[in-house]
Amino acid sequence: MSTPLKGRTAIVTGAGRGLGRAEALELARLGAQVVVNDFGQPGRDGSGEADTTPAERVAQEIREAGGTATAHTGDVADHQQAGELVRSAIDTFGGLDILVNNAGILRDRMIFSMSEDEWDSVIHVHLKGHYNTTHFAARHWRGRAKETGGPVYGRIVNTSSEAFLAGSAGQPNYAAAKGGIVGLTTSTALALAKYGVTANVICPRARTRMTEDVFAGFAPPADGLDPLAPEHVAPLVGYLAGPSASHVNGQLLVVHGGMVAVVERPRVRARFDTRKDAFTYDELDALLTPHYRERPQGETFAAAEVLGLKHG
Repeated sequence: MSTPLKGRTAIVTGAGRGLGRAEALELARLGAQVVVNDFGQPGRDGSGEADTTPAERVAQEIREAGGTATAHTGDVADHQQAGELVRSAIDTFGGLDILVNNAGILRDRMIFSMSEDEWDSVIHVHLKGHYNTTHFAARHWRGRAKETGGPVYGRIVNTSSEAFLAGSAGQPNYAAAKGGIVGLTTSTALALAKYGVTANVICPRARTRMTEDVFAGFAPPADGLDPLAPEHVAPLVGYLAGPSASHVNGQLLVVHGGMVAVVERPRVRARFDTRKDAFTYDELDALLTPHYRERPQGETFAAAEVLGLKHG
């Protein structure tokens, strides 16, 4: 069995269940020492008391399979606790090589019904949680690069969503957070490239407690691997965390059911130039109104349609 991550240390957040669990198991199978992080609240909306059981259970599962793992149950949305998570990996295993960010919650509501707390809480866990761990990992790698005088091994894999690509009417907070994570990732990729660190972002489609409503009408097959199983996503995370992906940086990849799609950055669809010193309302009306009238309804989501993705 290939073990390209042997001797490497990885942190996986939100790893007590679903995607994070599958990714932690995959990284361990590839040879990494894994810090399994999960705050452990039972509600997918972040409700309920924190519980150490999910993280400890996955860490034990890795150890029983012959791997090396430890559990960490801090809240990555808390800046101080995220710093403690990174320090615990360094103190326990002597360093940090891989950071996989998954932790998140859902508080779905239409924009006209959403409360301030429902907005803030989702942005806080998803976007700030990604920032917090990335900040401390980046500081560690930059410090190591300055000490050694050369590049270091560092991999960041962040988790976005198709809700960012195609919109999601009942998830304005979630879609905004996931779009922010893409911006965070591409900025981080540019900032850390000179230190040897890569940062990439995935949009996974998988059947987890976070997506139980989305895939309620798609029952798992009676036989064989579920096309929506998290195990379809984990190998891509393992690849992006590995040495072969050293030249993959600042990329957005959609992954599910045995498919990986590399998403291009936005391109200019059409351009209009004023015939005067500056545009007037009438000139824009004459140029833009026919352009949008001629486009098929829903073409705003062309990128998602090309990938064969469903809205939301």
